[in-house]
Parts: sequence; C-alpha cells; structure tokens
Amino acid sequence: MQMIIANRLIDGRVVFLDDSGGWVNEIADGSLLVSQQDAAEQLNAAQRAVEENEVVDPYLIDVAADGGRRRPVLVRERIRAFGPSVGLVPQGLGGN
Repeated sequence: MQMIIANRLIDGRVVFLDDSGGWVNEIADGSLLVSQQDAAEQLNAAQRAVEENEVVDPYLIDVAADGGRRRPVLVRERIRAFGPSVGLVPQGLGGN
C-alpha cells in the first residue's frame, strides 16, 4: 500500500492526499493506493496541486497497517507523519 505525502505551502505542515483530491492533516484520512494506476493518477493530481501552489514535493510513501492503524514503513516518514521520536526537554533541563 502507498500514500502521497507533501508539505502544504501556506504553513509547511505535512499533508496527505485524500480520495477527493484534497489535502488532509492526518494519515488516517489519506487515500490508500493499491495499484500502480491509482498511484499514477494520484501523483498527477498532486502535481496539479504543486502547479496551483498548494503543496510542495509530493511523493509516494509505503504504508503498512498495524492493527488497523496506518503507519509509514520508513522511519523518516513516520517522523513526518507523527512528529518527533523523542519527547521535548524543557529549556534549562537538557544538561548542556
């Protein structure tokens, strides 16, 4: 399974292309692509969004379903989808 991920130009947020050709903030709301034809059609829609200055750098990512929850296969994409992999340390408590 695959999905299309990009960054929205207005605020830089990571977004996912949905079934209607719109951009959503949550991976759970994005369109799952199971065929090469679906992927090609969605990439064309994503490219139109680039031309209309909605998003930048759309590309396909591999996605797995763990217990019904979508999860990008690559760690880099998991961080983009779900945020930092470590908790934030309040300033002054980092020890350095």
